[in-house]
Amino acid sequence: MPNRHGHRLIAVLLAAAVTVAAADDHDDDYYGRHDHDRARHALELGEIRPLAEILKRVSVEVPGEVVGVELERWGRRRHHRWAYELAIIAPDGRIREVYVDAATGEILEEDD
Repeated sequence: MPNRHGHRLIAVLLAAAVTVAAADDHDDDYYGRHDHDRARHALELGEIRPLAEILKRVSVEVPGEVVGVELERWGRRRHHRWAYELAIIAPDGRIREVYVDAATGEILEEDD
């Protein structure tokens, strides 16, 4: 005879997995645009500077190899602005996270 509690547990876990997958899809679809489209749209509107320009400017102040880039909203809720989050391997081997205003190139914050 099958274990009814086991079947219930499996059903609950499957429902949770579907919910997490649906939430994950929503995160990738910010305001109806995928990340790539969102970045392109912000660039076309002049809300952000091209990544190459930002990287050139940041490399003067924070030397190292950029190994990761994300474009996100940064700051207080009312004052959200676009920011690039850069993961940089410094010459001494430390990984640094650098947040850069995507419109101006100003370094907003550095974490070691």
